[in-house]
Amino acid sequence: MGEHARLQDILTHLDQGLEDALARLMRFLEIPSISTDPAHAGDVRTAAEWLAQELRDLGFDTQVHDTPGHPMITARSPRGDARPLLFYGHYDVQPVDPLSLWDRPPFEPAIEDTPQGRVIRARGASDDKGQLMTFVEAFRAWKAVHGALPTDLILLFEGEEESGSPSLRPFLIEHADSLRADLAMICDTARYADGRPAITTQLRGLVGQEVVIHAADRDLHSGSFGGLAANPIMILAQALAALKDDTGRVTLPGFYDGVADLSPELARDWQALNFDAADYLSRVGLSQPIGERGRTALEMVWNQPTAEINGIAGGYAGAGFKTVLPATARAKVSFRLTGTQDPQAVRQAFQDHVRRFVPADCRAEFHDHGAGPASVMDISDPAFGQAKDALTQEWGQEAAYIGGGGSIPIAGDFKELLGMDSMLVGFARDDDRIHSPNEKYDVESFAKGARSWARILSALR
Repeated sequence: MGEHARLQDILTHLDQGLEDALARLMRFLEIPSISTDPAHAGDVRTAAEWLAQELRDLGFDTQVHDTPGHPMITARSPRGDARPLLFYGHYDVQPVDPLSLWDRPPFEPAIEDTPQGRVIRARGASDDKGQLMTFVEAFRAWKAVHGALPTDLILLFEGEEESGSPSLRPFLIEHADSLRADLAMICDTARYADGRPAITTQLRGLVGQEVVIHAADRDLHSGSFGGLAANPIMILAQALAALKDDTGRVTLPGFYDGVADLSPELARDWQALNFDAADYLSRVGLSQPIGERGRTALEMVWNQPTAEINGIAGGYAGAGFKTVLPATARAKVSFRLTGTQDPQAVRQAFQDHVRRFVPADCRAEFHDHGAGPASVMDISDPAFGQAKDALTQEWGQEAAYIGGGGSIPIAGDFKELLGMDSMLVGFARDDDRIHSPNEKYDVESFAKGARSWARILSALR
């Protein structure tokens, strides 16, 4: 039997088995695996054991690993001569508060008919149990048709993603030799806003920094000391205002070291997305894009670094009025990074920048809040083009290479610790309400997601 015929048999098997696959997903979604709540530690383990048994039943060599937090699951298919691929997902879910805003109990999943089609309604339906199970159902169908699993697959499913993955990096370091593959597949992403399939090929890094300016040893009366004593809010405001020039560029020395312009291929793909910045902003009550002059909107949210003030506080902000010069002022600032920008160099440049505004009798105090580089995938790897073609065939729309404005730390960890790029392919929608009440996942996303992975596996075997 030719490979094309086998692929068609796999797709048919998936179509015929959709209701059974949905029933399995429902059982998975019933488990309240909330990783942030210690009261649900037992439920997180129950979810891990449920998933591990599903993988064992398919023939994977599966282990549930204890960690200082929640379990990690690893599984391996038989070894062969295919390109080794690592599949990553997470089986833990977000808390459900406020419960009163749910239309149905969040761990009593159901299929609902909506004007947009059938949806799976439950906590974790989209993030990430439904997405993770698109992997598993593709493997199941492959085995049913071929009589064996695809060779050289490594699976890593974690139970702490929604609580910051504290055990993940130590686990990757300890198990690096058994987890290392040629390419990682990550399913915790979405289709593009208009519904077309997409491969996320770059993610911005992040630097978080808190700064506190200390001046006098107490709050001062502005009539007695105003104009004479240093005002830390003014010092801080001047430093923060000077972070950008009037063209929107960040002024920190060396800030743009490592920032690259778009490749022609990505520029073409992004242009074809016809992103409407005014429409996008209108959803949050705005209308005018800002940012660096001469850049497209998608460049600004996917390919350009940022400096943003996330919070600022100091002095008296209660009811009424109090004329004081405060003793301290503080701000929280974040930088989104692209290309090969060095997070520690950016942090140091920001601290040096602030200190230049601080008088000799005042001081600046800094608190670090995490740092990670951007992730940029090498799309010259033929696997990316093969996967893009497979997605195009499945969805009937040309798949796009897109960027991500946020950060997915696991992609950076795979690159740094295991030396491999990641292919981020997910089937969520913008309206899936992840992390919010009434989370859902389209039945179409689940069904065609599994079919998509079957196509990608067939293309890469």
